[in-house]
Amino acid sequence: MKHFSLLILLLLFLSVFAQPNCEAYKYYGDTLKYEACKKAMKIKDHHQFSKEYQTVLDESIEIDPTFDYAYWAKSIAYLKSGDFVTWKKLIDKAVELNPKEYLGYRGFCRYDSFRDYKGAIKDIEKLDSLVVYDIGQSQSGTYHLNIVKGLCYKAIGEKQKVIKIIEDQIKLNEGENFVGANDYLHLGVLYLETEKFEKAIESFKKQSENNELAENQYYLALTYRKLDNLNEYKACLEKAKELYVGGRRMSDPYSNPMDKIYLENIENELKTAYNNGYK
Repeated sequence: MKHFSLLILLLLFLSVFAQPNCEAYKYYGDTLKYEACKKAMKIKDHHQFSKEYQTVLDESIEIDPTFDYAYWAKSIAYLKSGDFVTWKKLIDKAVELNPKEYLGYRGFCRYDSFRDYKGAIKDIEKLDSLVVYDIGQSQSGTYHLNIVKGLCYKAIGEKQKVIKIIEDQIKLNEGENFVGANDYLHLGVLYLETEKFEKAIESFKKQSENNELAENQYYLALTYRKLDNLNEYKACLEKAKELYVGGRRMSDPYSNPMDKIYLENIENELKTAYNNGYK
């Protein structure tokens, strides 16, 4: 059931940024947007980084300068290629024309690609104020946008606020039989950092059931160390190393996720364990 729910949510997420239905513009009598849309759909014949791809979208915008999809589609290649100035100009235009559609996207990019935490919070909270429905998932599909907002608050030091945000969103997600791949991990780390050790252990155990990761066992080990449970501390570190070497770790092709660790972190902690004679 959990995997079925995940599939449905991912399909819904992908539909948010699917190509628009040009016929809908025609149906409602917006012939200008219909023509701009038909032109924009020709991008499917070209590579995203090609001149032809950009030219098609430029021609779409010439037909209708208010066609928001064309600005968003143009922006993607600039984001991926590192031309953030051009990306920002284009995505800002898309948001101006259709804030409900693109505020969440821009907010996640601000968090994930630019570490613009305050800007991301502003975008996500603005989106939430504009809609009466669930604001949905991040661009990557990994997080609900409220989880992203919470992680942004953590980054600017408001840990108590983020705990409430993430707790509330996880509770809602649990009601839908779907929790994000890293949600329990992030919550567990917050509990650890605020010295709520028993709650941290509970959260890390839920993460193990949902999506076991090297990071999860590493932070669980640190929690056990705080509680002077040294046998569990060492056992979790060894499990963390096994998972890390086996590729079961947090990853993102474009950035380093919050709370990510490296093999060096685990090995240094293991050296500490062995040097102190932990059995």
